[in-house]
Amino acid sequence: MKITVGSKNPQKVAAVEEIIQEYDFLKNAAVDSVAAASDVSDQPTSLDETIQGALNRARNAFKNCDYSIGLESGLMKVPRTKTGYMDFCAGAIYDGSQFHIGLSSCFEYPIEVTKLIIERGIEVDQAVHELGLSDNSRIGYSEGMIGWLTRGKLTRREYTKQALRTALIHLENKKLY
Repeated sequence: MKITVGSKNPQKVAAVEEIIQEYDFLKNAAVDSVAAASDVSDQPTSLDETIQGALNRARNAFKNCDYSIGLESGLMKVPRTKTGYMDFCAGAIYDGSQFHIGLSSCFEYPIEVTKLIIERGIEVDQAVHELGLSDNSRIGYSEGMIGWLTRGKLTRREYTKQALRTALIHLENKKLY
């Protein structure tokens, strides 16, 4: 079995490599990664756009494999939060005919980070670096903002695995879906 991840982000690829070890039907799969276009903005700012980005990455990565996986993090509007938005990860597993979608938990960026993302349309990495919150200009390729904010208690890799686990519900329970 072969699984293709539609990203070269090492945290996303590692999340897939680790998560498949928890599932007997995927355990022996070979994992490959390709740079697959999301065909949405670099920093999605809605639930729909983020899920569409994951679907597009999965579809664009589906070549010579049994499953392809698209992972996209983005913001969505959440009422009664301090900034009006929360970040989450959408995971889409594509089997060549159907998509299986899952989401991670959500968290809120610091107020000034969200403000820069929404007002200027920049990516999280750029906003965090510009505000001097991290020296890492590609924080999303390491612990992620979730890792930085939780002081390592929940990392980008782990939050990505949440989206994968919830998408895998469909494949583990095929008769129900």
